[in-house]
Amino acid sequence: MSFEMPVYHHPDFTKEIFVNAPDAKYEAAEKDGVAPEQYHSTSMYPEYFKIDGEWRLAEESRMDSCVVLREDGRLDVVEARNLKKGDRVILGRTEKCEDGIYMHCHGFEEEGEALDDQFVFRQGRSRETSYARDYDKLFDLLRYEKEHGGKVVWVMGPAFAFDADARAAMSSLIDAGYAQALLAGNALATHDLEGALLHTALGQDIYTQKSQPNGHYNHLDVCNKVRRSGSIPQFIKDYDLNDGIICSCVRNNVPIVLAGSIRDDGPLPEVIGDVYEAANAMREQVRGCTTVICLATMLHTIATGNMTPSFRVLEDKTVRPVYLYTVDADEFVVNKLLDRGSLSATTIVTNVQDFITLVAKGLGVMK
Repeated sequence: MSFEMPVYHHPDFTKEIFVNAPDAKYEAAEKDGVAPEQYHSTSMYPEYFKIDGEWRLAEESRMDSCVVLREDGRLDVVEARNLKKGDRVILGRTEKCEDGIYMHCHGFEEEGEALDDQFVFRQGRSRETSYARDYDKLFDLLRYEKEHGGKVVWVMGPAFAFDADARAAMSSLIDAGYAQALLAGNALATHDLEGALLHTALGQDIYTQKSQPNGHYNHLDVCNKVRRSGSIPQFIKDYDLNDGIICSCVRNNVPIVLAGSIRDDGPLPEVIGDVYEAANAMREQVRGCTTVICLATMLHTIATGNMTPSFRVLEDKTVRPVYLYTVDADEFVVNKLLDRGSLSATTIVTNVQDFITLVAKGLGVMK
């Protein structure tokens, strides 16, 4: 099986509905962080705005944000909290040209396949679903991304750190160039580094799962040692570590964003404690991404899904889809994004340790 990138079809702006549509209206924000009344809220789909008689695509979109018309004519999608006084915010609550706004849900479908543009909540998937084709498509997609300079962002919960094979599989994928960013929390990094230093996670041997004497101190000791070193890279150097997910990221210069939690131990020096700073850092890594794979972390998955558009405008101005995968052993978790309207997500219900080892073996990189 070989991967074929779907062709994007722009709307036909010669149709009467587009020609007769009014220009989109805008209003200046009166204060920082506050949108005008009747602001337009964005989706993950391509959205076009009629400006001075010309339909323009907001190229870097995300859900639940405002559209700001810049002086040079650029359309920026901005979170409401990041609006500045004077920003010209697009107004309008309709999406079929009535307010000079058009949401294009089916741009990657061939003519005749598309439904009327709308959010359609589809049925979720279960542990009884067959995922063989999904795995084959994912293998082909990841090979395509590597060969064509795509950006694959992995969003990971701490479950990987508790299993030796899962750590080895993810490390192999990073070393082989299948990861361009990692979004996680304090726990994933702490327990992965615990595995590298002590071969345990939460005090249990990462292969035998046997609890070690006084093992409940292990992750706390690792946090303390990393803080003493001053940074994760320095800790890795100080203790001559080369094992696991975080070591592979550091070795391959893969950016890591660790978002803090109210329950964090330590935390590690790189953990971002301010939730909005963490969101901004995550958003920076999502910008430019072409595939996102979310694994065993419900809140991180929802957060990342909400800031990820369903499309990407490349440097040559062609438009391609952004692929979003969400994997968890719990059907409720993987279907959360679908319930929130993120219809571009492919969901797989399985143990994530099994998933990552299958992916690494499927791509032929398992050490």
